[in-house]
This record gives sequence, C-alpha cells and structure tokens, in this order.
Amino acid sequence: MRKPRDYDAELKALTDKARQLKSRKQSQLGELVMATGADGLSAEALAGALLDAVATTDSAKQEAWRKRGAAFFSGKRGEAGHSAGDKPGGGATGHDRASPAGGSPGAA
Repeated sequence: MRKPRDYDAELKALTDKARQLKSRKQSQLGELVMATGADGLSAEALAGALLDAVATTDSAKQEAWRKRGAAFFSGKRGEAGHSAGDKPGGGATGHDRASPAGGSPGAA
C-alpha cells in the first residue's frame, strides 16, 4: 500500500522555501542599492527615483538603463557612460555619488 502524502509538511516546506527566496531577494536588492552608491540617497529620494523608473514608458530610456545596468554588472563602468549627476572616474561601487545614474539602477 502507498504511503499517504503529508500535505501539511509539503506546504510548510514550500512556505519556508518561499520565505528564504524572498529574504534573499531583499538582501540582494539592498546590496545592489549599496553597490550603485544609491545608499547615499534619502529613502524618499530613492523611492521617488524607483517610482519614476517604474512609471516610465519611454522604451529608449529603459533600453539605455538596461545597457548601463549590464555594463555595471559586467564591470565595464567606462562603457556605461556618465549622466549629468555622475562624477567622472568613479569606481564600480560609486559610493561617492549623490544621485542615481539615469534615475534608477535598473529594473530588477
């Protein structure tokens, strides 16, 4: 005879896995904010920049952000270009910047 499935245990395991994934995602987003130097912004300014990025429907702007983000992750900061708020010669972490580049670190 087959052993009955323990649905409660399976549900608990899936819930725990979902909680771990959510926690890891939040941690990685925090690391991204710090790596881009956006941790120097106030919470209100960062939230405003992200809300603006989410509301943007300009595909050219989104593509420029995507390319810049890809260059950031590949370590090719020089190829990503600089926007008006950037300081030239900044490293890959950019902790010395006071404003987000292009309005957002990218849509994640």
